[in-house]
Amino acid sequence: MAIKKQYLKSKPVCKVTFSVPAEAAKSVAVVGSFNQWDTTKATKLKKLKNGTFKGTVDLARDNSYEFRYLIDGAYINDDEADSYAYNEFAGEENCVINL
Repeated sequence: MAIKKQYLKSKPVCKVTFSVPAEAAKSVAVVGSFNQWDTTKATKLKKLKNGTFKGTVDLARDNSYEFRYLIDGAYINDDEADSYAYNEFAGEENCVINL
């Protein structure tokens, strides 16, 4: 899994690209604090020919966001997250991205 951050000079925004190698998966999405953990508003990643799912989200700079991947209905963390935060509601850790 990979996270790429591209800071824009013209706006206080960072384009965050999420890449998830999941050849066998049917669907991969990113859900988190930036979309109120609403799975209907989750950012769906597109499957590339090499089996990797990829998508970009514009997020405000100078913030931290919690997120997880939703792969075929199962929540998965990213090994390359900036840090992790325990979530009492889920009883698990969420990934954190710092911008």
